[in-house]
Amino acid sequence: MSARILIVDDLAPNLHLLQVKLSAEYYDVLLAQSGEKALEMVETEKVDLILMDAIMPGLDGFETCQALKSNPQTYHIPVIMVTALDSTKDRIRGLEAGADDFITKPIDDFNLLARVRSLLRLKMVTDQLLSHTGHSLANSRVVVEEIIRRKGHIVILEDHEKRALQLSKPLEDIHKCSIMKDPREVMACRASNTDLIVVSLTADSFDGLRVCASLKFDQKTTNIPILLVGTPEDENRFVRAYDLGINDTVMRPIEEQELIARVNTQLKRKFYSDALQENFNHDLEMVVADPLTGLGNRRYFERSVKPLFASADNGETFSIIVFDIDHFKRVNDILGHDIGDDVLKEVAIRLASNMRAIDIVSRYGGEEFMVAMPDTEQDEALQAADRIRALIGGTPIYVEGQALSVTLSAGIAEVTPGEKLRDVFKRADSALYKAKQAGRNRVLGAPIKKAA
Repeated sequence: MSARILIVDDLAPNLHLLQVKLSAEYYDVLLAQSGEKALEMVETEKVDLILMDAIMPGLDGFETCQALKSNPQTYHIPVIMVTALDSTKDRIRGLEAGADDFITKPIDDFNLLARVRSLLRLKMVTDQLLSHTGHSLANSRVVVEEIIRRKGHIVILEDHEKRALQLSKPLEDIHKCSIMKDPREVMACRASNTDLIVVSLTADSFDGLRVCASLKFDQKTTNIPILLVGTPEDENRFVRAYDLGINDTVMRPIEEQELIARVNTQLKRKFYSDALQENFNHDLEMVVADPLTGLGNRRYFERSVKPLFASADNGETFSIIVFDIDHFKRVNDILGHDIGDDVLKEVAIRLASNMRAIDIVSRYGGEEFMVAMPDTEQDEALQAADRIRALIGGTPIYVEGQALSVTLSAGIAEVTPGEKLRDVFKRADSALYKAKQAGRNRVLGAPIKKAA
């Protein structure tokens, strides 16, 4: 099942234009033509993100956002406000209403999708945090707000003093800022004491993209979010930067409220991740993890899906996906096992960050990964698996400075009442084998078994 995005706009052409753009990226799209309708829909529909026009008749976008953020059941849903071009007043009002981000009209596809992906990752981490701390939405707000109030340590890499101060001055009243001119200083940072790295693309003494690639490859800094600062002329370099793994971008000339909003969004995600990791560490002895990728291993997967099989016997639906990296033996034989290990780790990261919080993701063995998707029929699991296949196959994996093209094949099977894991795995694995035989880089579903 894909992420579900609610678009709120009183103008039908705007609704359908955004619907087409987001549906083309395999998101499930819901539509509302008023703030009142949006508030009704979030009461009954699962929503992962809301894209909302600021100016609407009746309940406008600001009032609707304020209502969402005041409701214990909906405050955690990210909201992107759509404002008029260069309307600083609207941006400030949107932030005060609780909006997580904003984009300006006319909407640029690249910016839109970058903001959507970033906030959906934040929503996924928030869902995991709430799930693993055992809090319900109704009693978890205090936990989340305590995290949001934390001050972050931001490292700014910029070799031009005036440009560095333009970045640090709006932030230093809220967070601690350290300005550095030498990339080697930044490479010495660690995730334990650095919450965000801001990298300049317009520096004279270093290549900002090369710095980003190094930060994302180094194990000490790979989990620190990166905000890249450039100019409108840098758009092609921004696209490349997202491939390298940076988290967000901001354009010069710097608009202070936009900078603060983007920084705070990345810090929230980092703080949620840290809190989640702390919670995982508390129960580390109970979790059986794969030491290479950090995912659960085969034993963990088998334990975790037991309740799902019990639910399936009572008529609840779920599906299992078996992913396998194509031609992985060639990677090990030609490039070496160290490179192969880095490929496995990157595939694991992309799998874990692009599945839902409720999905169970594990490395089942070798180059094989297993995913269990609760409350998901086979057709929905096929769509999710194909989205992952396209994502990994369409974005190179960078290892030691070289771009590797890696593809996946997958087999999917929907569980029927009375089945055991070995039965479902056999059917999914058979579908995977057929996908490999058909040319690889594809997904196939197993014939759905009729209930006895």
